[in-house]
Amino acid sequence: METWIILLRMLLTFIPALIFGFQRQRSHKLIGFGTFTFVAVGACGLAITAVNLGMGNPLPLLGSIVTGIGFLGAGALIRTTDKIFGFTTAASIWVFSIFGLLIGVGEYFIGGMTYLFVWIIILIDGFLEKNGVGSYHKKLFFEIKEKKSKEFNEFLKKFGKVKMISIEINRKEKVEKYQYIVECSGRRLRELIIILNNLNWVISYKIE
Repeated sequence: METWIILLRMLLTFIPALIFGFQRQRSHKLIGFGTFTFVAVGACGLAITAVNLGMGNPLPLLGSIVTGIGFLGAGALIRTTDKIFGFTTAASIWVFSIFGLLIGVGEYFIGGMTYLFVWIIILIDGFLEKNGVGSYHKKLFFEIKEKKSKEFNEFLKKFGKVKMISIEINRKEKVEKYQYIVECSGRRLRELIIILNNLNWVISYKIE
């Protein structure tokens, strides 16, 4: 393979991976531009090497790269008591190894389409996160004065999709504790916090 072709494939891998990784870092994600660039460029380099060596069947080598990157992606997952974060980041690392392999073996069209669809997915995911939809919902824990539950439920209906998870009533202390799941935008959530701070029948609250 000629030197200019190798250089072209490496650059076609490096620059898109750098742009995508920089966007993820600006969004304060777990994995930044360095990891995405390393993964993509490394996969591209190995794919070019496999082609240059004229291996009879380079697929086992290329397949092992994708499998190995899967373990790297698994390290991006964060588990809390009842939720796991980082699936999008883990999947995108895996996809970028494939992107590097495709460019490395000269499949520019497939590589370009893969990169395009990655951006489409990330933009849609960003929209869902901004609006608190699906897995991006917030958990709200409230402690209110007894006999205020009706007012409280009417109040919550103003702030997106609301679902009650649990309720605890303490007659002795005259308080009621609620746990909700709320799907709403960040702006609406900030409005909710401001209003809660001004309600004298809300004893305490927590948002996760």
